[in-house]
Amino acid sequence: MILRHALFSIAALCTAGVASAAPVSIQVIGPDGRPLSGAVVTLTLPGTPAPTPRGTYRVAQQNIAFDPKVLIVPVGAQVSFPNLDRVRHHVYSFSPAKKFDLKLYGRDDSRSVTFDKPGPVALGCNIHDAMNGLVYVTATPFAAVADGDGRVAFTGVGAGRGMLTVWHPSIRKSGNTLSQPLAVGAGGAASVVRLRP
Repeated sequence: MILRHALFSIAALCTAGVASAAPVSIQVIGPDGRPLSGAVVTLTLPGTPAPTPRGTYRVAQQNIAFDPKVLIVPVGAQVSFPNLDRVRHHVYSFSPAKKFDLKLYGRDDSRSVTFDKPGPVALGCNIHDAMNGLVYVTATPFAAVADGDGRVAFTGVGAGRGMLTVWHPSIRKSGNTLSQPLAVGAGGAASVVRLRP
């Protein structure tokens, strides 16, 4: 979906079950009034500890596509790139957050990359131009991919003023990212945040 002169409306409903930890529900709506699925939404609040890498992270090459197409990882995560296809792949990124080049490798082989800086890292294959994906590296525990209804939900959010950021390839701005301040009330609050490219 290519959006021109986009006006993104993010409806954020903040309700609190506990004074110091409010759930936050966000919906991303495109300028056409429809939900924008696949957007990466992050909420950064001062004093919130950064997440630490846990478990394994993987972006497979399968059926001439990246799987998953979008992966969110914390800063410092090591991501494996196994090739499950019968053809060879050459995975790379020129993104400012992480530049890397995994030369040609075949089926059942794997390479790994450590992502040490926050930001979106666009993935490509030097052999298959139609292949594209994203590793989104974050320093906040509040990060998620919007579902088919353009919605994400965060729990355990502390009250305070933070920054809401939305990434989507159709956002025509540097880094495909828009940011807007967001106040999270301890007793619950509702707000509508409008992001313009």
